Amino acid sequence: MVGAGEMGHGIAEVLALAGLRVSLVDVKQEILDRAMARIADSLRRLASRGRIGPEQVDQILSRISTHTSIAEGARGADLAIEAVPERLDVKSQVLRELEAALPPEAIIGTNTSGILISELAQFLSRRDRFLGTHFFNPPAVMKLVEVVVGPETSEAAVNSVMEFLRAAGKVPVRVKDSVGFVVNRIEGPELLYFCLLADRGVAAPQEVDAFFRSQGLPMGPYELMDYVGLDVVHDILQYFASRLSRDYGKCRTIGELVSRGQLGMKSGRGFYEWSGGKAKIDLSRQTDKVSLMDVMLLEVNEAVKLLEEGVASPDDIETAVKLGLNRPFGPISVAKSVTSSEARERLEALAREFDCSVFAPARSIVEGRLRDAVEGRLAPSPAQRAPAPAQAQAPPAQSSGPSPYGEYKYLRVSRAGDRVLRIALNRPKLNLINPELLDELGSVLDRVRDDPEVFVVLITGEGGVLSAGADLSTFVADPVQFSEFSRKGERVFRKIVELPKVTVAEIKGYALGGGLELALACDIRLSTPDAVLGFPEVTLGILPGWGGTQRLPRLIGMSRAMEMILTGRRITGKEAHEIGLVASLLGGDPDGEAISYANSIATTSAPIAARFAKMLVNKASEVPEDVGLEMESAAFGILFSTQDMKEGVSALLSKRKPVFRGR
Repeated sequence: MVGAGEMGHGIAEVLALAGLRVSLVDVKQEILDRAMARIADSLRRLASRGRIGPEQVDQILSRISTHTSIAEGARGADLAIEAVPERLDVKSQVLRELEAALPPEAIIGTNTSGILISELAQFLSRRDRFLGTHFFNPPAVMKLVEVVVGPETSEAAVNSVMEFLRAAGKVPVRVKDSVGFVVNRIEGPELLYFCLLADRGVAAPQEVDAFFRSQGLPMGPYELMDYVGLDVVHDILQYFASRLSRDYGKCRTIGELVSRGQLGMKSGRGFYEWSGGKAKIDLSRQTDKVSLMDVMLLEVNEAVKLLEEGVASPDDIETAVKLGLNRPFGPISVAKSVTSSEARERLEALAREFDCSVFAPARSIVEGRLRDAVEGRLAPSPAQRAPAPAQAQAPPAQSSGPSPYGEYKYLRVSRAGDRVLRIALNRPKLNLINPELLDELGSVLDRVRDDPEVFVVLITGEGGVLSAGADLSTFVADPVQFSEFSRKGERVFRKIVELPKVTVAEIKGYALGGGLELALACDIRLSTPDAVLGFPEVTLGILPGWGGTQRLPRLIGMSRAMEMILTGRRITGKEAHEIGLVASLLGGDPDGEAISYANSIATTSAPIAARFAKMLVNKASEVPEDVGLEMESAAFGILFSTQDMKEGVSALLSKRKPVFRGR
């Protein structure tokens, strides 16, 4: 371990606690003695809390030897980690000395918090054994380590270090070499934001910190910058200015404090005065001029940029931010609660307000693909690049964008507008429904349920047919298995009924048996006049088994339902419209008209109101009238508190079209 400062001695303690022998190296013995004293104090605190036994303190300390020579300390080591100051000249000299002193098979890690691994690797000849090991302060407490993979780092070295860190009780996150890695990169825009707030005097630092403390954060942003060190923050912003965007260099206040020697906790004064490891802050006044969601969106935006660059996976980004910043959630969780349009609108406003391109929305947010980004669907799959011949039908007119939920064997899933998801059965020629198709449909419905980007789901079939029913050629071993096939369909179709979105069925060609039951599960049915609808099951010795016997009577009455089900008589789309089974008829371009219809609902109906209305209408036939009316009153009261209700009334009074956001 080279460097016995704040991070170096902490990492040495962590590794000694894990049972390893550690050589701690620094330029002067007094620095090493001070580091060992701090390690001893830390271990005694752990013993007082019962984390380790009192007798273990001396045992752990005995595993750490101190050296003022890299050549001496590195002798026989399997792994070396440098944690010297973030200066390229200092790090380059240390790395060269380490490589000369270490065995050829040894791995070298750098605890840099932001310098590119590729920049540091140029000073080494064995670059395949070099990578970033970015610990977080204090190392004895913080679980996260960013393992940064350089362009020439070998997989063997990465795997060895990841396994080593897990054994030491850490949570390693693999990161592609990139400016700021994950945590510092995501923090960069908000560091700039708070510095620009201070530059402009929008609010006093303690007023801002008081607000963020009231939101449940353990530290306010200025207090946290003081704790980390304003010189460190300043260096990060300057480095980002040279590598990412000149706008990071716009910050003045932090540079001025650093030039006066006010570095935060380490110097006793920064934005605040510090005493006994605590900042003196008056938290009695909170500002109302900042928004927690603005800060969260800046993090989301930077996380999306990292995903676009392939720096880390969504799960790893979430883990890194949660552990690295000691939070209960990260930007990926936040991103799943907002829509692309909401994020884009606010980020564009911040970019204009502060004249700062760093705050401008990432490409995927501008393109309406925020959900795709945070669920790991930005990179095209092999199926997208080279579809199988059986799936190579032309996409429908007006349907746009790649599949938002990945690729499926028997479904085509696509965006059909800003807030419409189109699900098309895809088993040419008749789109017969088999168990695999039901599984895929259930999976899509589970995912769309919590997708804030989608207000309306349009269900249809590829080609000229919705579905001619269940695939009865599917092998069934016994009556129990056949019964389970019925239950599977009922469960999946029930998901459609209970989906908190408006569902629209587009009926064309045939909607027979299970195909018609699929349409009956939807909230609204559209049909071409010449479509053929019916339940032929009784003529085959079976009955409608996916909800048809229950839903059809509620829609068209007992007498008509009995006649359709008991005779197997088929009706046209025109007849279905006349008896109220179908809400509207489609013309010469059914796919395009159905998409337009779905988009009209998505843009004119408030989604929360539609969700409650759908639930109440469905429950009307299941509960007594007085219970239904009570439920209606409760829902009416809840809707009064929504932003959409306020927007609807405001738009009415302003004689404009409302913009509902589902909030």
